[in-house]
Amino acid sequence: MTLIEKIQNQGLIFDGALGTMLIQQGLGGGKASEFWILEKPEIVQAIHKAYFDAGADIVTTNTFGASAIKLQKSGLGSHAERINTLAAQLARAAGTDGKFVAGDIGPLGDLLAPSGTISVEMAAEAFAAQADALSNAGADAIIVETMYDLNEALAAIKGIQSVCSLPIIATLTFQRIPSGFATMMGDRVEVGIKSLRDAGAFAVGANCSIGSDAMVDLAREIRDFVDIPVIIQPNAGIPEIKGLETVYPESADYFLKNIRIIKSEGIEIVGGCCGTTPEYIRLIAESISKH
Repeated sequence: MTLIEKIQNQGLIFDGALGTMLIQQGLGGGKASEFWILEKPEIVQAIHKAYFDAGADIVTTNTFGASAIKLQKSGLGSHAERINTLAAQLARAAGTDGKFVAGDIGPLGDLLAPSGTISVEMAAEAFAAQADALSNAGADAIIVETMYDLNEALAAIKGIQSVCSLPIIATLTFQRIPSGFATMMGDRVEVGIKSLRDAGAFAVGANCSIGSDAMVDLAREIRDFVDIPVIIQPNAGIPEIKGLETVYPESADYFLKNIRIIKSEGIEIVGGCCGTTPEYIRLIAESISKH
């Protein structure tokens, strides 16, 4: 069964947070997670395997910040192709037949012009290079995620389409404001989601920034606006700082309760974002298999 067939016929369970797991394994000091693709690949692969073992159908490569532009800030810009290639290979090796890999593309870390210095053309070129390496290394899809600027997300889709024909999953990250939901750049839900669809994304949705409670309302809104597959990946609540730790308040059971509601709204693809772990995914997978 292909990835698209699985989404259309059975739905799809994504993994949870990668950063949360890497921090638990000792990543700290503001170090870019992509360093561990080169330095501690066995830990990254073990995390992917833990999510697969928990019931995830697809895992996300450790390449959220692996565009050459973003990696330049950590001194890894010249290693971008190698990092993306190795990351996809690690994720692929962690799974078995019937499991999938999503090549992860996140924001560049700087604003696009005219607010910032990165042109749309520069952005699309950086995203294209990343997608090319990920697709050549065996990714089954490309996920453009946690985008707070619709124009940057559209540049990513354009770049991906210039180098490969893999299915594109695209998510924006929304905040709840008095007048509804909007990205940090002011993009509203209907315009944002429909624009991603019209640009050629196979599935669209939202991730990060908000907990599962608010994501229930956002999921309903997104579902009303498009008739293509929708992906929803909430945080395990809004992070709280306790001492030197960042804590996410939603338990796995509480998170599952809201994921069940989200699924009942006709959402095809679910998973977790910041603060979630394989335990969260295990409960989701068990619940879906029962129902």
